Amino acid sequence: MRLWLRDDERRPDPVPVPTDDRRAVLVGIGLWVLALIPTLILAGPITAAGGGWWIWTVVVGIALGLLGFAYLSITRARRRR
Repeated sequence: MRLWLRDDERRPDPVPVPTDDRRAVLVGIGLWVLALIPTLILAGPITAAGGGWWIWTVVVGIALGLLGFAYLSITRARRRR
């Protein structure tokens, strides 16, 4: 068994399926926001137990999700031009 094929033996690559990745990013942002609610409600006990980084993890998750959504929106707009 060979691990590769010669170019003349390969089938053509399939056409990529068009997707809207912004929906997946919005779901992820929503989940991070849902995680933020209990961490803010329990911020006192979490911080007292040395877990203050949990709050910042959730905040960074939301921020990165927003950056990803902006990137996807910009590239989608550029492709439509």
